[in-house]
Amino acid sequence: MYMALNFKIRPLQPTTDILIAQLSELGFEGFEETGDGLQAYIPESAWKQELLQEIQILKNGKFEIGYQVGRLPRKNWNAVWEKSFQPIAIGRDCLVRAPFHKGTGAAFEIVIEPKMSFGTGHHETTRLMLEWLLELEVSGRAVLDMGCGTGVLGILAAMRGAGSVEAIDNDPWCYANARENAARNGQDFIQIREGDAGLLENRQYDIILANINRNILLEDLPRYAGSLNRGGILLLSGFYLADLPAISEKCGELNLKFEKNKVLGQWVSPKYVF
Repeated sequence: MYMALNFKIRPLQPTTDILIAQLSELGFEGFEETGDGLQAYIPESAWKQELLQEIQILKNGKFEIGYQVGRLPRKNWNAVWEKSFQPIAIGRDCLVRAPFHKGTGAAFEIVIEPKMSFGTGHHETTRLMLEWLLELEVSGRAVLDMGCGTGVLGILAAMRGAGSVEAIDNDPWCYANARENAARNGQDFIQIREGDAGLLENRQYDIILANINRNILLEDLPRYAGSLNRGGILLLSGFYLADLPAISEKCGELNLKFEKNKVLGQWVSPKYVF
C-alpha cells in the first residue's frame, strides 16, 4: 500500500521541482504533476506524519502550498497510469511506451507497465540516465542498475548488448515489476535481485547506474566505488543540481573522477570514472 500526498502549489515553478527534490530525499518514490500541483507517493511502511516537518519548502512564505494525505490502493495506480501516460521518445532511437500503445519500430523500443514502481522515462532523472545509456559503449560490459524501479535502465542496457545486467531494488513490488518488464521485453537474462547495496559485496561491474535520492547515494557511494572495475563508469541521478557539489566531493574521496554531467530542468546526472 502507498500513501499519496496531493499538493496544491502556487506558483507551479520552480516550486514543483524544489518540492520533488526535497520529497525524494525523504523516501518518496513516485511523482505525478497535475494541473495545479503535484501527487507524491511513498510506501505506507515509510510514511509518518513527522515527515511533513522535514519538507523545508513548506516553511517558505514565498510559496503557497497546501496538501492532503490519503492512502492509494495499488489497484488505482494502473488506472491513473493508463489515463495519463504518453509514449516517451529519447532521441531518435529509443521509445518507452506502455503495453496499450502501438509500436513505432524504434531501434530500442521498451514496453513498461510500472504499477507502483518508479521509472517510466517521464521524470527528468530517468530520461537523463536513458540518454547516457544511448551514448555509452555498453556492448559486452557488466552493468548494474541500482534502485531499478521498473527495470527500464537495465532493459535498455541489455538491448544495447551488455554482457551481463544485474538490477537491484529493495521494494518487493519494484522487484516483481522489474521481473515482469524484463520478461515483457525479452530480456530474461537480466538478474533481478531484491535488496539494497549490501548485496554488492564481492561483485564487480563495468558500469553502475544509480538513480536514487541524494541521502542514499551519499551513504552507498563507498559500496559503488568498491564494486567498480578499474576504468569503470558510475552514472548517478535522482538529485537536485544544487546537491552536485556534495556528491562530487564524496566521489572524489573515493577516487572517482568527475568527467561531465547532463542537466534537465533542476535535475542533474553526473558521470564519474574509476
